[in-house]
Amino acid sequence: QVQLVESGGGLVQPGGSLRLSCAASGSISTNIMGWYRQAPGKERELVATITYYQYTIYGDSAKGRFSISKDNAKNLVYLQMNSLKPEDTAVYYCWLRRGSVDYWGQGTQVTVSS
Repeated sequence: QVQLVESGGGLVQPGGSLRLSCAASGSISTNIMGWYRQAPGKERELVATITYYQYTIYGDSAKGRFSISKDNAKNLVYLQMNSLKPEDTAVYYCWLRRGSVDYWGQGTQVTVSS
């Protein structure tokens, strides 16, 4: 069983930055991990993913503004979010795929508002 715990969400003004962290129980070095988000009334959407070989994929809304990284030694995955916009407001979920099984964190709220 894998447990994922997100942190770092909060309220930020437009144009500001936040860094989300996801702590995973157990080694993450061989897994695919990433971040998804879900805004009220909308479907959950991809933000970014990162593989064992540090290959990254970004959703259209994140390209050029967000950066995903991971620290295998500490079992941590990060999402650096810059130039935040009100439309980035959502619950952000950490995700891990091990084999054919998906694991999700409980989510952390990010609110972008003046």
